[in-house]
Formats: sequence, C-alpha cells, structure tokens
Amino acid sequence: MNRCIATSSIKTLFIAAAAVTSLLQLPAAHAQDDVLQGQPEAAVGGRVFPMNALRGEISFGAPPAILLDGQAARLSPGVRVQSAQRMLTSPASLAGQSFAVNYTREATSGMVNQIWILNNLEAGTKRAGAPKPFFNFWPFVANTGPRDDGTTPYNQLPGYGQ
Repeated sequence: MNRCIATSSIKTLFIAAAAVTSLLQLPAAHAQDDVLQGQPEAAVGGRVFPMNALRGEISFGAPPAILLDGQAARLSPGVRVQSAQRMLTSPASLAGQSFAVNYTREATSGMVNQIWILNNLEAGTKRAGAPKPFFNFWPFVANTGPRDDGTTPYNQLPGYGQ
C-alpha cells in the first residue's frame, strides 16, 4: 500500500490554496479604503480612530475631573488614555497637563471613555469638534426644557405629559 501523496496532487493543493487566499484578500483591501476615506489622520500616516471620535483640548486635573474645551467633564471609571507614542497611560500621571486629543463619550452618561493624545502630525489634520453629536439625541448637549435646581417646590416640578 502506497501512502505517499503524488507530487502532482500537492501542486494542485498549493494552487488551490493560493487562489483561495487571493480571493479572501480582495474584500479586505476594499474595506481598508473605506476606513481611510473617513479617517483624515490615517490618510497622512496617523492612527485610525473611530468615526464618532471628536477633537478637543483636554486639561487633566485630579482624576476623574478634566476640562474638555474649557468646560468641566468627567472620566468614566474604565477610561483608556493612549499617549502620542501609542501607549496606555494612567490619567493620574497626566494631572496638570494639557493636550490636543481625540476622544469618545459614553452614550448614556456622557462621560469620556476613550482618549487619544495626538502627535503633531495627527493634530494638524481637520476633524469635527464637540458640538456635533453622534446620535440624534444627546441629553448632555441640549440645555432646553425645564431644569430643577433643587429649590423648586414639589407642586411646580414638571410632570408626565407636560
């Protein structure tokens, strides 16, 4: 009984494997072009950021307090801060420093949950700033409607359907 595979069948297997690999790589190349279309930083050699990432100026205070574009904000408990050298950094080690950043917010609480400190190349590209919400609703942006300052009597609070 001959258990050796003939060399012609080995060549056929290699050709079939090469054909399958080349077919699998076509959609990946097309997907990369789509990512680069909406990523101005990636087009100039920078990192690839999420499409909902916003541009801003951040000043770190004692965690979780930060100033984001001059307004007080908070870091989420699981915040990830990436330095300009693409390394994770503790927010406590950045206290008292200011940077140009891209950031994302949590959709429910509005706390900042991802921060990328930009290098000079990435900071020089244009990206949308904070006024642009990434959902149709953003309760922490709109300042309309009745607000309770804590001193409003109970019978004057807004009720259901008002």
